[in-house]
Amino acid sequence: MDDLIDDIDELDDDSTFESDTHSETSMYEHFRFVADKGQSLLRVDKFLVDRMMGATRNRIQLAAEAGCILVNGLPVKSNYRVKPLDVVSLVMARPRRELEIIPEDIPLNIVYEDADLLVVNKPAGLVVHPGHGNYTGTLVNALAWYLRDDPTYDPSDPRLGLVHRIDKDTSGLLVVAKKPEAKADLSLQFFHKTTTRTYNALVWGIIRDDEGTIEGNIARNPRDRMQMMVFPEGDQGKSAVTHYRVLERLGYVTLVECRLETGRTHQIRVHMKYIGHTLFNDERYGGSDILKGTTFTKYKQFVQNCFEQCPRQALHAKTLGFRHPATGETMSFDSVIPEDMEGLIQRWRTYANTKEL
Repeated sequence: MDDLIDDIDELDDDSTFESDTHSETSMYEHFRFVADKGQSLLRVDKFLVDRMMGATRNRIQLAAEAGCILVNGLPVKSNYRVKPLDVVSLVMARPRRELEIIPEDIPLNIVYEDADLLVVNKPAGLVVHPGHGNYTGTLVNALAWYLRDDPTYDPSDPRLGLVHRIDKDTSGLLVVAKKPEAKADLSLQFFHKTTTRTYNALVWGIIRDDEGTIEGNIARNPRDRMQMMVFPEGDQGKSAVTHYRVLERLGYVTLVECRLETGRTHQIRVHMKYIGHTLFNDERYGGSDILKGTTFTKYKQFVQNCFEQCPRQALHAKTLGFRHPATGETMSFDSVIPEDMEGLIQRWRTYANTKEL
């Protein structure tokens, strides 16, 4: 039961994250309940809460939004009313597994640490949390090793550890709680949107306005579960707000700063695509195609060289700010753009200044 509750909890972007999404498309049944012959009409979220110890209605609703609640084999919304003999299933994208956090000696870039928390600058390519296909070699495994001599730190305790997340191929700053009180306080700060987070992103196309705000509910794409998408009418998904500011216009791409007001899965990637400016080399959302520019062979080769320079979505969590959970002090952190992305920006800067291709 606990691993399913944790899986559902990971879908709760309000208090946390842009989460890792894995490439598995098969769905695995974790639990199944059959309504009895005398079952009165009852919302499926209430039906499941009554049968699953530790599950909250909000978590069940999140699972329904993610397409993880099936009735008679078909996904339903949380307001579906269960009828007699309905078969209600909870499915996830990975099989059930008792997860043991194994400490692993993986280098960490710790930019700040005290008795309550630490701030780490995550490199691109490092998954933050064990999950399907990535049960080892994650940031959580690295933290378990780094804090192995701390008797109060249990990597398997959900009251400790990561407060928010970023995608595997996004680099940048994350805060980690070493005490339950610290995680509870920091989680509330994220929930109430009192933290500050800015990202630098290189996107396809020239953004005309110097700054702007993108608003649009985000939910899983019903045609592709590996993608999120914007539902502008607001009848699906969760509200999401991204503020952006142009830092530099570079030929057929633009360097922008994005400030998150909310923290939905893939929020910046989805919102920028929604306004027609997909992140450069974001394969999942089509940014690994040449979306702007010329048809010249030399230009195509230039872009290919850029893809090789930064072989991931050009997104970096640059700044992070919050109130220290113990002292109340305002904490602010800034990180240097990593070498692969900085080299990419410099290539486009050179191109914009010469336009030889």
